[in-house]
Formats: sequence, structure tokens, C-alpha cells
Amino acid sequence: MRTRRISVRYFNFSAGSYSNAKKTLRRSDPGRVSSNGGKEIRKYVRAIVANVSKRGDKALIEYEAKFDGVKLRPKDLRVTRTEVEEAYGHVSEEQISSIKFSKKRIERVESHLLKRLEGFVIDDGDFEGTKVELRVTPLKSVGCYVPGGRAAYPSSLIMSVTPALVAGVERIVVCSPPSKSKMIDPLVLVAGDICGVKEFYKVGGAQAIGALAYGTKTIPAVEKIVGPGSKFVTQAKIAVSESVPIDLPAGPTELLVLADETADPELIVADMISQSEHGEDSISGLMTTSKVVAKTVLDLIPKRVENIERSSIVRRSLAKNGFVVYCSSMDRCVKLANDFAPEHLEIISRDAAKLAERITASGIVLLGPNTPAAASDYTLGTNHVLPTGGFATKYSNLSSFDFVRRFYVAECSKEGLRRLAQPTKIIARQEGLVNHYLAIERRLR
Repeated sequence: MRTRRISVRYFNFSAGSYSNAKKTLRRSDPGRVSSNGGKEIRKYVRAIVANVSKRGDKALIEYEAKFDGVKLRPKDLRVTRTEVEEAYGHVSEEQISSIKFSKKRIERVESHLLKRLEGFVIDDGDFEGTKVELRVTPLKSVGCYVPGGRAAYPSSLIMSVTPALVAGVERIVVCSPPSKSKMIDPLVLVAGDICGVKEFYKVGGAQAIGALAYGTKTIPAVEKIVGPGSKFVTQAKIAVSESVPIDLPAGPTELLVLADETADPELIVADMISQSEHGEDSISGLMTTSKVVAKTVLDLIPKRVENIERSSIVRRSLAKNGFVVYCSSMDRCVKLANDFAPEHLEIISRDAAKLAERITASGIVLLGPNTPAAASDYTLGTNHVLPTGGFATKYSNLSSFDFVRRFYVAECSKEGLRRLAQPTKIIARQEGLVNHYLAIERRLR
């Protein structure tokens, strides 16, 4: 059988302007839906969110019929306990065990994170007479968006809900688009039940984000919205963030592999294929200092894609967004990688750990040949809700930190306050706020 070629983009950045190399790898507008680009989708999504805010359940039901092809009644919007119990009959013990394993790994990591943050106290010699403590309290309610409809993503539910559970959030709400049968995928429902979800709604897209932000008769509003989704979901989260905080703009998934001549091209190709099967907007790329690795990867991709499952999706994704970059030095690779700020960064190199110390912008960094992005997507214990589209320069991965409020508790003795008086006086006077100092002076008289 003749292998059909996939035209994966190849760039040689061994010489020439760095700014040109950076510009070449710049992503297209993640909100693009037409020649008007992101402006049109933002306008479209804001209209949906505003309609949900104004008309509540009626708008939700109309949008579910329009976008997901599902006719619902108000009483159908919330998943019932009976539906959850019936879902267990449609999944295997092996699947249930895997969900529990993934949840346990995430819980372990998130619990350690909170322990490092919670309750630290400074009262050492430098703080003689004063004490500063950091306390955290959980948010009261959060909304977790889980993509669905054509495919099921129990892993996204685990990644969004478990950190909230560990943080102690009292009310955790999940919204996910239903299938044509008016049901949420059984394994997603089971995952939600295992993770302690009590409120599950059959609503997807921008309309779900609007409902979570502003509330409807059926879906009470939440304090914060998290979770990945389509470009419509991302734009809706950005739109409502003026009123309700969100985690991060999580769009189409990305993988960048940083490799030297020691890397196995077969593993690189396998990882690029695995990331590409998410959808044709997925980005999979390689940056390498080895022309041999670059050429081998380019030769292997069409051969490995030919007879795999989801071949058509992978083929379109790689043709549209796949790339291989050759750089003359690892310094240039690292600099380009930091500017690109990928969601997932795999470093397959003899100096992987040292190179990782130089990475300043990535959703997650995965070291060595045995730490593929696929493991982090499911059971590694790290969270797969990560910044995409270059937002890793500004945002961090989802974690239990996103579900707590932090505040200081401080206390001064009179002697401790006396030590603060003079520097406070100088700064307060410079700012023209002399009564700030007088509030201290009165206590010291």
C-alpha cells in the first residue's frame, strides 16, 4: 500500500534572525472562526452569555437544542441520582479502578501542595515582637466545565474536581454537554460520583459558562469557574471573568518536544501522534539540535499515521499544526521554547534536568524518554488543566491553590510596633499620608 505523505512543516533555524524564527512559530488567533478572527467569536459568545444571564433556563434549553441537538426540559438539566447509579452498570470494574487510581494520585500531589502553603508562621529574630501567619480557607462554590458531547473526558473531570475537593470546597458543580440520547457518558458520571460531585448538569458550551457565572432557576451561580473547553468555552470564560474569576484560558492542546541526538525518533513521533488525536486544532512540534533526528521524524510520521486509530484526525492535525524545527544550538532551542511557552514540554536529552532549570514558561515540563505527556494527561499525579496558546508566560497549571482564599493574620507587641515606627514614618510622609504614622505613634506614647 502506498503511504500518503503528510506535509509537516520543517524549519531550519541554524542561522538568520531570531526574531524571524520567533515570528514563524507564532500561533494563529486561537479565537479565529472566520476572516474577522477572534473579534467575531468574542462578539458571538458574549451575546450567548448575556442571553443566558437574562433568560436563564429558557436560553439554556434553546442553545442545547441548537448546538448539541438535544431537546431538554428544565427538569432534565440536572443529572439525577438514578442516572448516576445506572451509569455504574455501563462501565467495567477495571474502568472504575482506573478512575480511583487517577483521583488518588492527584489527591496526593494536591494535599502536599496545600500543606506547604497552609499556616506558615514567621516569628524569628528578624521579626522580633511581630508575627505573620498565612491562612487559607476554601471557596464556597466552584463550577467545573468538562468537555463532552461527541467524546467523553472523565480525566478532565478528575483534574478539575479533585483539587477543589482537596481544598475543601463545599459545593462543586459540573457542567458537560449531553449526547443525542440526553445523557452524560456513564464513565464521566461515575468519575463525578467517585470524586464527590453532587451537582451535575447537562449543559455545554458558552451557555454553560454563562449559567455558572450568573445563575439560572435550575443552576445557582458559583464563585469561580474552571476547566478546559473549546474556543467558545474559552472566550465565554474570558467574557464572564469581569464578574466571576476563572482559572486560565485553556484552549486546544499543545506538545513541544525538545530533543538532542540521543532522543529516539520513534518515541517523539508516538508522542506527537498522541497529542494530535485530540483534534485538528492540536499543536505538536519538535525542536532539535540533530538533523538526523529531525529528518527521521519527518520520514516516520506518514508511515506511523497510516494505519492507526483516529488516523484522519491525526493526519489533519499534523498537516495543519505539526512542525519540526532544527536549531544549531540547544541555547536557541531553549530560547525559542520559552518564547513559544507550550502547554506540555518534553525534554528528551542527555542533559534534560539541567535544561529544565532554564525553562521559564511552560504548563508542565516532562523529563526524559519515559515521561510522556500521555502519562501526565491521566495518572502521573500532575494536573492536565494547563495554560495553552502561549498563556504559560502569564498563568500556571490548575491546582488546589486555585480553590482557596489566602489571607494574612498578623500580630505586633508594643516593642515590635516600635521597631516599625521610624521606617513607617518616613514612607508615610513621602506619600503624604501622615495620619498613617500618627496611628502608630498614638500607640507608642
